[in-house]
Amino acid sequence: MASSEISLEAVSSVSQVPADAWDACANPPPGSSALNELDTPASSDLTNHSRNESEESYNPFVSHAFFSALEASGSACSRTGWAPRHLIARLDGGIAGIVPCYLKSHSQGEYVFDRGWASAYERAGGSYYPKLQASVPFTPATGPRLLIRNGVDAELIGGALAAGLAALCEAAEASSVHVTFARRQEWKFLAKNGFLQRTDQQFHWHNQGYEGFEDFLATLNSRHRKAIRRERREAVVNGITIHALSGSEITEDAWDSFFAFYMETGSRKWGRPYLTRAFFSLIGQTMAKDILLVMAQRGGRWIAGAINFIGSDALFGRNWGAIEHHPFLHFEVCYYQAIDFAIGRGLKRVEAGAQGEHKIARGYLPQTTYSAHYIVDPDLRRAVHDYLRRERQYVAEAVRELTSAGPFRKDADEPS
Repeated sequence: MASSEISLEAVSSVSQVPADAWDACANPPPGSSALNELDTPASSDLTNHSRNESEESYNPFVSHAFFSALEASGSACSRTGWAPRHLIARLDGGIAGIVPCYLKSHSQGEYVFDRGWASAYERAGGSYYPKLQASVPFTPATGPRLLIRNGVDAELIGGALAAGLAALCEAAEASSVHVTFARRQEWKFLAKNGFLQRTDQQFHWHNQGYEGFEDFLATLNSRHRKAIRRERREAVVNGITIHALSGSEITEDAWDSFFAFYMETGSRKWGRPYLTRAFFSLIGQTMAKDILLVMAQRGGRWIAGAINFIGSDALFGRNWGAIEHHPFLHFEVCYYQAIDFAIGRGLKRVEAGAQGEHKIARGYLPQTTYSAHYIVDPDLRRAVHDYLRRERQYVAEAVRELTSAGPFRKDADEPS
């Protein structure tokens, strides 16, 4: 390796990277991986990243197709404040690692909130924007952020990528770099490379080898078990039917309807929804096998829906919307149908997106999420460091308290 040469560059579009080279880093094929082969204590962080986190399981959000749809559709581009600056590490000329990265002019669509940092810095006379965001736009789902292909020294390439992010920050005259929804071992690795550590929480459902939805219900206390059964019944009164669509079952008509739901709900929640109509057609063309679209119909027309993405061991819930509002329909379409699908497919978990303590009563428990932050200004860095230390303590305590308040049976003998 001493004779090998690493070079770094930033590209302004995912289209500048061949899809096969990108995907070889983002979703390495199963089997022996450079990350698995590292055994020395000095390289244990990225080794454990691979061994403990699903052995490089398939994550649809880091695929070339997903980023291509975001950028080609005009959803993530300079005009929307998401200018691509993907960091590429080449080893002897070949692509060995990638960090998906965007130059941001605002703090929207990230789900890890730093507006308070921006406001404080600007009050002190600094310029917080632009900043660099190493993430999947508009997607609060944990996944790899240091994308490293098999067969290379993961520590070496990972270190080059971490240093490259700092260099790219300087070259872009950005205030900071934010690596959000990273895997835990990446979070630890980046901390050793000068990044500050931040935590938050989401709510995930975990499959304990259930044979069916009733097996899951049997693990809940009677109050929550009865409430879920009632919610599922009442969600489909008034002639509502639920349809789980995937692959070729998802037509342009279904996308038209889902986009109308997305726009209606997104306009109320965010003011300006992020994703364009073209985005949904593009993922329908290139990622149909990775998509579960749960749609509700009444009187022959679609009235509500939720989009999910299918990984090798997880179902990722993303966007929901409706043009008719019925009691409990949101819970059925977003949460219970996702659980049904995960059980049927044998997936290990359902990630239900950002926020929402109401998910606990539906069997989704707190899960810590991780982000890493490189801040150039030493004064801002010190202030954020102190804040994050307190915030991590708060998050850890909240996760403990909310987990203990979960709906699962405490008494194994409680009748079902």
